[in-house]
Amino acid sequence: MIAIVLIALAAGCASALMFASMISGALISLLLVNLAPLPLMVAAIGWGPLCATIGGIGAATVLGTIFGLPYCITFAIAVALPAWWLGHLALLGRPVATDVSSGNGAGPVAPVLEWYPVGRILLWIAVSAALTTIVALLALGADAVSIANGLRRGLLMMIGPPDTTATGEIEQLVDILVKIMPAGAAIGAMMMLTLNLWLAAKITATSGRLHRPWPDLKMTALPPLTLAALCAAIAFCFTGGLLAILAQIIASVLMMAYALTGLAVLHTLTLALKSRVLWLGCTYVIVVLFVWPVAAIASMTCSASARCTPWNSGARNLCLRVSPDRNSMVMKTVCPSRSQSKTRTMLGCVKLCSL
Repeated sequence: MIAIVLIALAAGCASALMFASMISGALISLLLVNLAPLPLMVAAIGWGPLCATIGGIGAATVLGTIFGLPYCITFAIAVALPAWWLGHLALLGRPVATDVSSGNGAGPVAPVLEWYPVGRILLWIAVSAALTTIVALLALGADAVSIANGLRRGLLMMIGPPDTTATGEIEQLVDILVKIMPAGAAIGAMMMLTLNLWLAAKITATSGRLHRPWPDLKMTALPPLTLAALCAAIAFCFTGGLLAILAQIIASVLMMAYALTGLAVLHTLTLALKSRVLWLGCTYVIVVLFVWPVAAIASMTCSASARCTPWNSGARNLCLRVSPDRNSMVMKTVCPSRSQSKTRTMLGCVKLCSL
């Protein structure tokens, strides 16, 4: 127990120092603040959620004592709480009933655990990013006008005193940024939480502290009701006011979740290609340089999810098997409402055949 407390305090101190670096105003502080949940996530995954709880409470208390209550609340909501909850979900598992019995006087068989699905963890990352962004915006005001004015004041302070000859252009730029900042902030928060959780899992796996097998990220799938929530959020985006801002935040994080799922599918479909690294590298370069491919990937993933939902009599389970020589891949789609299944074999390019 003493070791867990010491590790928790060390993780809390590291996280608090990374979060407090934003006071310096240095450019490196932007990276450190975004990576502030990483030490607490490592503690949660490697030593349990209790370790992250102790570290988060200690770090928030120290920040509140030194810098004031706003820093304490911000750290608790944006850093400590997501790190603790996502680390808890990563270790969440339940025993699955099996037909294997010890028998013949043999020792008891270790129970087979069903771990919390990666797709649901990704959905919780989207929820955490959305809630963090919403709380930050509500701190600026309780209505859309107050939030817009607060964002506009902050942007004008960052830009500095405007030139009299370019005042109109700066005002137009600020107005555009004010409209896209809520969704952009939510997407950025989601990407950083996803990166932090992946890095924390890699660190604990390398050190041998990861208590669950490494998941197959290529098979990540979001729950079916996510698509319905996305459609509802998009519909509320056209209402206007504070409700539209909240709907834009929710729609943006859900679209990003579908985009990440689509990229996972891309990794699966390119398993049999010899030039897989080249294709994936070109795809990520295009996604980084041009933002619109992310929306295209998310739209295609949403379309595939709509065809694979149970109420559309589509496929519910997708099974992939790669040949030992990695030159072919068998993709079997099992439909729960029908007795037959569809099987596809891909040899570099997609080729249909019967197995």
